[in-house]
Amino acid sequence: MFANYLIGLREGLEASLVVCILIAYLVKTGRKDRLGPVWTGVGAAVALAMAFGAVLQFGSNELSFKAQEALGGSLSIIAVALVTWMVFWMRRTARHLRSELQGKLDAALAMGTGALVATAFLAVGREGLETSLFIWTAVQATGDGWNPLVGATLGLLTSVVLGWLFYRGALKINLAKFFTWTGGMLVVVAAGVLAYGVHDLQEADWIPGLYAHAFNISSTIPADSWYGTLLKGVFNFQPDPTKVQVWVWGLYLVPTLFFFFRKPAGSPSAPAKATAPEAKAV
Repeated sequence: MFANYLIGLREGLEASLVVCILIAYLVKTGRKDRLGPVWTGVGAAVALAMAFGAVLQFGSNELSFKAQEALGGSLSIIAVALVTWMVFWMRRTARHLRSELQGKLDAALAMGTGALVATAFLAVGREGLETSLFIWTAVQATGDGWNPLVGATLGLLTSVVLGWLFYRGALKINLAKFFTWTGGMLVVVAAGVLAYGVHDLQEADWIPGLYAHAFNISSTIPADSWYGTLLKGVFNFQPDPTKVQVWVWGLYLVPTLFFFFRKPAGSPSAPAKATAPEAKAV
């Protein structure tokens, strides 16, 4: 549940910050009459994300076992690619998110209502689709019933509350640090989803080596024990992974974390706390 809570919190907070920035900018520039199109775009993005999740869930139930495994494995890999891109993008642009969105909003205001709806829709829709896809793959990976969905919902609700507090100026945190550390944790979660996706593709006979296990510690960490369930829910841990799964997991996790936490050349030794004024201005 924690992994899915983290996904919902991280993705939901991005969307909440986007909405807060758009609304605050319109209010401060005396354009409250243009709030309607923004909310229309946000509502359409949320509806699309929910519809996408429903299609994934109910559409896959009509497929054969191997087709389900092939679809689940393929979507897991796509979800990992999207999340990896997202965490790197947000780490790079977190401090400049407000100015970037305001520039897009100015252009949309000049173009008319349709452009304003599209701006809000695209800004929120990306996070919504990523969230639906990643949560769906995480649910398939853990097989833990409703718990992953409950965790993700709690994360999204938390993000809405935090977004409202940002808007009211009641909450100030260093967003750059927040997105850096939650991004690192998401990379660890994504590594588990990737390994599970590879296992799905092995079961679909797309990748060989299904029965070539790297190790088997089921007797030490039973899959149905509370700690086995916890490890599976947070890290998608499997007590008897295949050799291919272990190699893919390591080849993704180690270099991704290295490049993610590596300080860019020419960056200051101590991160500036420029996000606090930015949060206040939201």
